[in-house]
Amino acid sequence: HASEGALSPFVEGGYHHAVYGADVVLAPLNLCAETLDAIRNHSWNRPAPSTPEGEVVAWADRLAYVCHDFEDAVDAGIVEPHELPAAVAEVVGSDRRTQLHRFITAMVQTIASTGTVSLRTEEAEALAAFREFNYERIYLRPEAIDQADRSSRLIAGLAEFYLEHPARLPDAVGLVPGSPEATAAAVHYVSGMTDRFAHRAALDLLGWDERALPRSA
Repeated sequence: HASEGALSPFVEGGYHHAVYGADVVLAPLNLCAETLDAIRNHSWNRPAPSTPEGEVVAWADRLAYVCHDFEDAVDAGIVEPHELPAAVAEVVGSDRRTQLHRFITAMVQTIASTGTVSLRTEEAEALAAFREFNYERIYLRPEAIDQADRSSRLIAGLAEFYLEHPARLPDAVGLVPGSPEATAAAVHYVSGMTDRFAHRAALDLLGWDERALPRSA
């Protein structure tokens, strides 16, 4: 989540995608408190959600990104399936389909037997080892860190541009450059950009060289 570090200087108390995501939908969608709580607390480093449904969402997020990121890294030739630690492969397998099936089955069985939304100890330890492997071999690779730095500079640069030129924002009316309102609007707009849109904006508005743009790492 390179955007969190890039946008934090523009948000009082720092930017966290889960918290900000809940704030963004707070007014326009009229969601109930339980749904907002689940959005706000779905990440690893947030408090546990207040409802069982929210806990299921949080676990689903964890399982999905750990398994999918590993699969993507295998497809990209960054790691090989046989490199997965035995503590992971022997418990949940080495391919995404098998891994998700075993994690989800373990969770359903744990809920049925204990009433708690959690994993059995064996699968929980496998998930922790899996996440550690992904960090060491995928997320913290020099190439990945370089791309994250490029992404951060791009996002921060766009936020800075729009808060100083709020008239370039869609539907912006009467925003004073550099004002708190312009800053909030800039963060809201930039945080909702797709990669392709942000890349085009960096080329058109910031004068970036295409070779400097972040790419998949």
